Amino acid sequence: MPGGLINDTYAVDDPTGAFILQRVNPIFDPVIHHNIVAVCERLRARGMTAPRLVASDEGRAWVDLGAGGVWRVMTRIDGRSSPAPRSPAQAARAGALVARFHTALVDLEHEFVGVRRGVHDTARHLATLERALQTRADHPAYGDASALADQIQEAFARELPPLPETPKRVAHGDLKFSNVIFRDDEAVCLIDLDTLARMPLHHELGDAWRSWCNPGGEDQATARFDEAIFAASLVGYQGALGFPLTPEERHALVYGVEWIALELSARFCADALEESYFRWDRSRFARAAEHNLLRARGQLALYRSARASRSIRERLLQDA
Repeated sequence: MPGGLINDTYAVDDPTGAFILQRVNPIFDPVIHHNIVAVCERLRARGMTAPRLVASDEGRAWVDLGAGGVWRVMTRIDGRSSPAPRSPAQAARAGALVARFHTALVDLEHEFVGVRRGVHDTARHLATLERALQTRADHPAYGDASALADQIQEAFARELPPLPETPKRVAHGDLKFSNVIFRDDEAVCLIDLDTLARMPLHHELGDAWRSWCNPGGEDQATARFDEAIFAASLVGYQGALGFPLTPEERHALVYGVEWIALELSARFCADALEESYFRWDRSRFARAAEHNLLRARGQLALYRSARASRSIRERLLQDA
């Protein structure tokens, strides 16, 4: 199936039903399937739509074929997805679905296993960028990457305040808009659950807004933060949320999208020199460095656009 950036995904139709067959990317420990089972069982118990992993003959939620990879089968959720919201109304419905997801899981007692560490460890990502600059000075893209890195590091040092400690909520972990399934214009299900974990909401929603509020997507050097999409998604989220946000969470949510966009810019910039992590479009670029530089510029532009709207987000979060 097209669109997946991490796992190899196939739609399978069988007399017993419609399924998704996936070869799971080796960056994920197979034990993450225990998280998926626990979360999906809770979601269904709370009346929400969620996929069901099909057990193997051995009773496990996955099959390890050694060199052939780790595979899984799950029920296919009927519906469609899109890379970005088509309207504020659609963003509001997606925000409401995320709120129902968070609410259903707020009291889940489950120890999440196999969780990838340091996904939003900003200090670690900046250290990786600095190391790339020190070790890849002979790279053809070094001049462009170095100039971009200076702007990223300056923004982190001077333009973003430290964020308060906030509760770690059960989170999806990768709320790009294409992971929201719609049916008849209603948001019905979140998919791609490999990144389930406990994390602060400013990481979870900051990454969502980075995706949802950037109409041009990641493959553009310019970007605009869509304030109408942000406002609508926030209204939808707050209207469906079943627990109160703490004052610290509201404060941190003002800055979440800025932190995540700038952090991703740093990651793209580092990989422009290392060319070892992100997939790239060979039909458009001569090498990974070119694609990653464009992405890094785009996320930096999104950060700047979001920063310019900070006062609007602050007011909306205070009033919500």
